[in-house]
Amino acid sequence: MFDNLPEFISTILDGLGLTLAATLGGIAISAVLSFVFGLAMLSGSRIVRVVARIYVEIWRGTSEVVQLFWIFFVLPVLVGYQIVPLMAGIVVLGLNFGAYGAEIVRGAIQAVPRAQYEGAIALSLTPAQRMRRVILPQALVEMVPPFNNLFIQLLKGSALLTMITVPEMTNQARNVLMDLYTGQAGLIWTVLLVFYLLLSVLITFGMKFLERRAARIVGRGPSQAARDRGLAIAVEAGAGRGGGFPT
Repeated sequence: MFDNLPEFISTILDGLGLTLAATLGGIAISAVLSFVFGLAMLSGSRIVRVVARIYVEIWRGTSEVVQLFWIFFVLPVLVGYQIVPLMAGIVVLGLNFGAYGAEIVRGAIQAVPRAQYEGAIALSLTPAQRMRRVILPQALVEMVPPFNNLFIQLLKGSALLTMITVPEMTNQARNVLMDLYTGQAGLIWTVLLVFYLLLSVLITFGMKFLERRAARIVGRGPSQAARDRGLAIAVEAGAGRGGGFPT
């Protein structure tokens, strides 16, 4: 059963580079758009807020598959220029997940305590300085965990690029291996699942590192976070026993 395993791994690895390119490209675009439109939704200008909201609702509220087909098949007809499949996929991933990320940025900024705004105003900081020096550093700590989930979803979404003939990992499994080894479909798709799992773990490690860095910048060290979690666990344990803490 496992005689062909090395070939399965090797064939899927042939598509790993394109999966990484689509994922990293999508992450880069979505991160930029998340901050641009997330901040735009908090703008003092109604027009800017409306434009940002339109972008978010269109890309968040329509099918990712349809978006992919529209960019790849319809847009070239309108502009008279054929788009490279990989580039079309990266653009769709970036635009789609950037809409979700914009809501993350908006929510995290609004979650910063009002006292922080008032303190920054008391220091006579300009609106741009308040956002850059006081608000965003604190909001970043809250953004990292949901962005971690978002980027993992983006990685998994890169499998859709097989629908426009990009030879990434899923395409290699579906259009190369399955044609040759139909009877070993279980092993082929299991190997592919493991590849996506390993990439997801790498993203999580990277985002955990960023979360620790962001926490240190605003004075929320890992030790303090650990103490807070330990206290919460102790409280839950005490409540579960129906008694208080030992003295």
